[in-house]
Order: sequence, then C-alpha cells, then structure tokens
Amino acid sequence: MNTVELNGSACRYRTDGDPRNPAVLMCNSLGTDHTMWNAQVDTLSRCFHVVRYDTRGHGESASPPGPYSLEMLANDALALLDHLEICRAHVVGLSMGGLVAQCLGLYAPHRVNRLVLANTAARIGTAAGWRSRAEAVREDGLAGIAATSPARWFTPAFAAEYRTIVEPLQHALRRQSPEGYAACCDALAGADLGDDIRAIAAPVLVIAGEADPVTTVADGVALCTRIRDARLVTLPASHLSSIEVPAAFAREVQSFLHS
Repeated sequence: MNTVELNGSACRYRTDGDPRNPAVLMCNSLGTDHTMWNAQVDTLSRCFHVVRYDTRGHGESASPPGPYSLEMLANDALALLDHLEICRAHVVGLSMGGLVAQCLGLYAPHRVNRLVLANTAARIGTAAGWRSRAEAVREDGLAGIAATSPARWFTPAFAAEYRTIVEPLQHALRRQSPEGYAACCDALAGADLGDDIRAIAAPVLVIAGEADPVTTVADGVALCTRIRDARLVTLPASHLSSIEVPAAFAREVQSFLHS
C-alpha cells in the first residue's frame, strides 16, 4: 500500500498490473475498503492497470472531520488519478462508489472511458435516513451497524455459509472511524444526481443484485432508462455482489471493458 495527500487528506491506495495498460479505478462502498475488490484483481490486472484505494473515512485512509460531500469524494478520485499521471480511466464503483463513478462521468467526462455502476442508484436511500444514521454512529459508534451489516450486504444463505468472509468484513467495519463513516453518510444524504445522469456520455454497464434490498433491480433499470448508452446485468446476489458472486462479477466487468 502507498499513501498520498489528496485534498488535505491522506489516502491509502495500491496498484496492480502493468501501468502501460489501460487504467481501471475501483471505488469502494460505504463501510468497506479497497479489499472488497480482491477477488477481481487477478483477472483484471492481466490486461489493465488496476487502481484501488480506501475512500476518505475508510480503511487506512484518513478520516478528517465531516461533513463530506459526493463532489469531495469524486475530487479525491480525480486527485489520485492526477498523482498517478493517469489521464483517462475506466471507473468501477459499487454503491457509494457507484455514485462517485456517476459523478466522475458527469463532471469529468474527459477523464472517463467506461463506467461500471454496481449495486447503486442516482440516489441511495433518503436524506433523513442517512442523517439519522450519521447521528447514531457519532453517538454510539459502529458496533450496531456492523452487527446488522450481513443482512444488508448478503443473501441469508451466503451470510450463513461463508462466515469466514462475512466476519472479517464486520470486524473491519467495527474498527473503522465512526466520524469517517458518519461523514460519508452526510455525503450520501446530499447525493441526488436525479435526471442529471442523462448527461453521462460514457458507455455504462449497470450491475444489479437480484436480491439486493438496498439498491434494487428497479434502481438499476432506472439508471439504464436515464443513461443513453447503458445496459443492465443482474447477478444472483445481494448488495455486495463483487464479494458474493466474485467470478461472475469479474467476468461481466472484463467483458464490458474489452467490448
């Protein structure tokens, strides 16, 4: 892992693959870190320069006081590309990371080749819901959020069978900075791209989990309805589809980026 100062905050990142190959920037979801993409790296790094990082407030990146905004998170991603001297990249984002990817497609189209928007929406949840969660985490920490996370992240069968995968994710979430998590909830409270995404010109792959209770298949359909060059793929998974069905996820992403 490497560390760089981006927009006044320390960012931890790593790269895999030949830097002469096309770049793929991978943006993590709320409550996870760059390791959520571990299962895809071997496949993608054969043909791409894969860049993964911990979003501010997550993993080993710094957690400066909030609130944060979606634009702030997107500017961090652009600053990382600048640091690595990457002019253009494919961008893969899941959930909150998918909103970051949409923001890049909208406001920095010259930096984006293709977008993969996984388990995400133009607006996730409600502003009131995110503000309530931010307040609860600032008061009580992340133990309660971590305890209930498997029901949001995975299908019941996966959560029961693969405790060796689920429990380390919960442990990492418990160790995360409560302020960093809450500040990202603030960002999600204000993140509503609505019909603005109609302006996204990059080719887009939308991945939806068939059992996702957070960002549903209907949310994926709505993205495809608004973005003119978008197509939808559904996977037999819940919210963290890159972890629940890693091979299928990698196969769809690789095929799309090569097409």
